Amino acid sequence: MALGRTNLAGRREEIRDLIRDAAIGEFAANGLIGASTQRIADRAGITKTRLHYYISSKEELYEDALEHVTKAWVEVFDGIKSTEDPRAFMASYIDRKLRFCLKNPDVVRLFAKEVMRGAPMLLGRFARSRETMQKASMLISGWADAGLIRRVDPVLLQFHIWAMTEHYALRQSEVQFMLDLPSPDDLDIDLVVREMTDFVAAGLGLKDR
Repeated sequence: MALGRTNLAGRREEIRDLIRDAAIGEFAANGLIGASTQRIADRAGITKTRLHYYISSKEELYEDALEHVTKAWVEVFDGIKSTEDPRAFMASYIDRKLRFCLKNPDVVRLFAKEVMRGAPMLLGRFARSRETMQKASMLISGWADAGLIRRVDPVLLQFHIWAMTEHYALRQSEVQFMLDLPSPDDLDIDLVVREMTDFVAAGLGLKDR
């Protein structure tokens, strides 16, 4: 009986994940106001009736999606191994951030849509993201204090990295067209990471290896 309950709980969690991923795609495409619970159900491969068994409202589902997104941004940074080498750290961060954006373009687009409408449902969640930003700022300032990099505004540096990495998800079709790629999957991610890392490293006054 216990095993049956465990399997049932696991299945419910799988369905919730399907619904959340479907909702992220729908909200990324149409925003909160334009999103349809019927289309979310269709994306998840379930009936609308079953969808409402798991959620009480579209707004609740939107908040759940935003919670998932903000956690994901924090995990991208927290997953990097601590290092005294600024170039290695930046290379790892840029690599993780870019690959996350390319793997989860709807997550990036949903976040951008919410920010562009004034972030009314993100403001309460920004505190955790700001803590991560401040943690990174202390690390960057520490490198400057140790003479490892030139002194820069650590917050603006993070803004620049976010803008560069998120560009490839937000403007995926443009990237594909401009680079004449048969598919977005044909993007040379390793090359982009190297170019971006070298660009940031040069701005920080780090010598070429």
